Amino acid sequence: MNNNTPFTKSISLTDLGIENAKIHYQLSASELQAKTVALGQGVENSTGALAINTGEFTGRSPQDRFIVKDAITADKVWWGKVNIPFEPSAFDALYKKVAAYLSNKEIYVRDSYVCADPNYRLNVRVITETPWANLFCYNMFLRPSESELENFTPEWTVMCVPSFMADPAVDGTRQTNFAILDFTKKVALIGGTGYTGEMKKGIFSALNFILPVDKNTLPMHCSANVGDDGDTAIFFGLSGTGKTTLSADPKRKLIGDDEHGWTNENTVFNFEGGCYAKVINLSEENEPDIFRAIKKGAILENVIFKEGTNEVDFEDVSITPNTRVSYPIDHIDNIQPGSIGNNPKNIFFLTADSFGILPPISKLTPGQAAYHFISGYTAKVAGTEAGVTEPQPNFSACFGAPFMPLHPTKYAEMLSKKIQDAGVQVWLINTGWTGGAYGTGSRMKLKYTRSMITAALNGELDNVAYRNHVVFGIAIPQECPNVPSEILNPRNTWEDKDLYDQKAIELGKKFKDNFAKFEEFANAEIMAGAPNA
Repeated sequence: MNNNTPFTKSISLTDLGIENAKIHYQLSASELQAKTVALGQGVENSTGALAINTGEFTGRSPQDRFIVKDAITADKVWWGKVNIPFEPSAFDALYKKVAAYLSNKEIYVRDSYVCADPNYRLNVRVITETPWANLFCYNMFLRPSESELENFTPEWTVMCVPSFMADPAVDGTRQTNFAILDFTKKVALIGGTGYTGEMKKGIFSALNFILPVDKNTLPMHCSANVGDDGDTAIFFGLSGTGKTTLSADPKRKLIGDDEHGWTNENTVFNFEGGCYAKVINLSEENEPDIFRAIKKGAILENVIFKEGTNEVDFEDVSITPNTRVSYPIDHIDNIQPGSIGNNPKNIFFLTADSFGILPPISKLTPGQAAYHFISGYTAKVAGTEAGVTEPQPNFSACFGAPFMPLHPTKYAEMLSKKIQDAGVQVWLINTGWTGGAYGTGSRMKLKYTRSMITAALNGELDNVAYRNHVVFGIAIPQECPNVPSEILNPRNTWEDKDLYDQKAIELGKKFKDNFAKFEEFANAEIMAGAPNA
């Protein structure tokens, strides 16, 4: 549906318990942007994009994400600190409160779907309190045609109500904000937070349960693109490692930047209809595709303007380092039609190692690939979070633990089988520090990282000499086109080689300590991929 085309259709929400609301249904992107500005909830920047502030929460709140524990989930979900159980009766009571809260109010409703492959399509109805949250979902979810909307039947419902505050003593939440999934009622209930990412990650979490359990399809927290000869590449990585940046390659067509499925029919499909990119330190020179995507229809979150202007200061992190932009995928020039690709030939695990230990590129064996996938390593940099004063390891299983309802080894087993069946080459890419840890060394130059990935994709690293890392055992190429050979082995970039050796052993031990909780589920091949520390 064209983003400027008005669409008229009467819908009722009484079946959801929402009575007498003034419903704005399926407003166009332009209408939603105009509404936001008129209500004083956002302003337009110098390129015509909408800039909004998400309020108290500028990121997800993992400790306040719950899954209703019932007959569907009780024996399948990996319960614990990531997947926190919520009582069905408590959910029902809280849901009724939220529905009553929305009754008699002005609200925004959008019908959309996720999963670009028609065989896996899931219809989603989104109900939001603000027009800009509805615009976010227009950008991020897939957009039905008018004919599809005529007989649209939602399978899942997302309700996002930032101004509704829970009472923890009564409602069973940890604090006033919450994000709860109910797989029986097929509802994602979000309140007390305006951070838009909770909506997209709520549906992603639902798909991470539905696809493996019901469809035998692997859900992945990754970006993906495809070359002119149809070769698909997948990029796994946590926030800040370059997943969106590196997949936006002008020489390759973008399938998607964050969430995909890998089917038994040997295809990879995007879950979404847009991109949600970090914009901290964004520049047209380094990230031209993302920079140029920030135009009318895009939403900037929690950015600061340069004084006296409406031009974004991308270096200003006074609100949060997690400044973001969401935009429809067609804001990128070079996209894959239909957002579907073939089996991948190369998979890249991205890490921003602020300890400066891991090589900028290395080749993994199948066992190492499974080990690093389950580990999901990157490192937090000093200053990005309260209390973080020096680099800290950050392990997130499957490069997306907060969104994975099943045990990580379930996803790892599926990935390992697909890698071996398809003969995929797996690479570990360190987009973090070289020449020392954060504060001593420097961030790996983006142009070098791009050159290394291009060389891997073009087969230019197939016949070069490799040397195994002493601690991690991963294979380091001794040369790479357009990259200085001296930076390929991280030890060579450290002034104090003995200190590097010491820190490498320390990091290896951190990997092993983290993996201890998975050892009983891991086979000998996976355990052989562990560091020698």
